[in-house]
Amino acid sequence: MFGVAGCGKTTVGRLLARQLGWAFHDADDYHSPESRAKMGAGVPLDDDDRRPWLERLRHVALAACERREGAVIACSALRRSYRRYLSWGVPCLRWVLLEGDVSLLEERISGRSGHYMKPGMLRSQLETFEAPRRENVHVEDIARSPEEIAASIRRMLGRRQA
Repeated sequence: MFGVAGCGKTTVGRLLARQLGWAFHDADDYHSPESRAKMGAGVPLDDDDRRPWLERLRHVALAACERREGAVIACSALRRSYRRYLSWGVPCLRWVLLEGDVSLLEERISGRSGHYMKPGMLRSQLETFEAPRRENVHVEDIARSPEEIAASIRRMLGRRQA
């Protein structure tokens, strides 16, 4: 699942993974220490910073697909080129976009403590975000509860709770 900071990727992703009995992977955990420090200082990452991160995430998705194991990966995947790269050679990958009102995103981010993503970086993510066009993407409104969103995603996948 993907979207900008504050959309609920981690919250919904963990819930969905638990309900399906699948592994959960938060893309934030795959950033290098240098990238985390950069973001912690309020500096947006560039494509050179993201390249090794995307390689690690694609490997996670590909390995799960090859093992025929379900996995939920929560990743910003802001650009279409990132999503194309992550999807390349991973036929079992399905995209879910969590989107919603900017004021709700800002409220959620400002309520966080101890997270490297600073409220001011949301603007940069919104400017970077490229909405899906021809991609096959299931879209969820973040104004709904995590439970409602997870149930909708399970229906889209044709899966029941484990």
